[in-house]
Amino acid sequence: MFTGIVQQIGEITGVTHYDDVTKIALACGYDTQAGESIAVNGVCLTVVDPGKGSFTAEMMSETLRLTTLGALEVGDNVNLERALALGDHLGGHNVQGHVDGVGWIREVVRRGNTADVTLALPPDIVANCVRKGSVALDGISLTISKRGADSITVSLIPETLQRTIAGEWEAGRAVNVEADIYVKTLRQTLIQVLPELTAQLVESGSIALGAQSSRMREAK
Repeated sequence: MFTGIVQQIGEITGVTHYDDVTKIALACGYDTQAGESIAVNGVCLTVVDPGKGSFTAEMMSETLRLTTLGALEVGDNVNLERALALGDHLGGHNVQGHVDGVGWIREVVRRGNTADVTLALPPDIVANCVRKGSVALDGISLTISKRGADSITVSLIPETLQRTIAGEWEAGRAVNVEADIYVKTLRQTLIQVLPELTAQLVESGSIALGAQSSRMREAK
């Protein structure tokens, strides 16, 4: 579990492609441990080769298909956040590191030291986005200021632009998107429960109407 509060910017130092897995090596500002989880641009990865100020992680085809990590090259900057430990401060929102898919930056409007960023999203992702709700973009916990039929807009403060790779964002760039788990869970539950609940209500209503009509006929 993560919170979407990026702790630092790391750098890709190596990318190796194999038949069934891709390995990436990263430089970071802390020592790592084998098996720990680190969010890389919002994607939860497991450290397989720890080091002092570095680590290596592996990615399978599903990760490469659903995220932007397959396009990473040596020298690229990435957002990094280590997994929460018991007792850690919860600063952003509940981020799993399970990216839903990729969004594309449609527009970046700079306003002094701030920026409004609009992203085009696939229908299944935008359906799980609500105005004033939370969303994780490249692992950054952000608030949705506007929601369109196929897009969302977020507003970035100077701190976010300076301490994350959001400062590099520009129109046409692909970004990892994870919708709020609570919104996704609620929506999926309603989709599964509502048809059955509606059928039960209709059925009970029909029985009640039939009984009432019978009583009215008897009264006459």
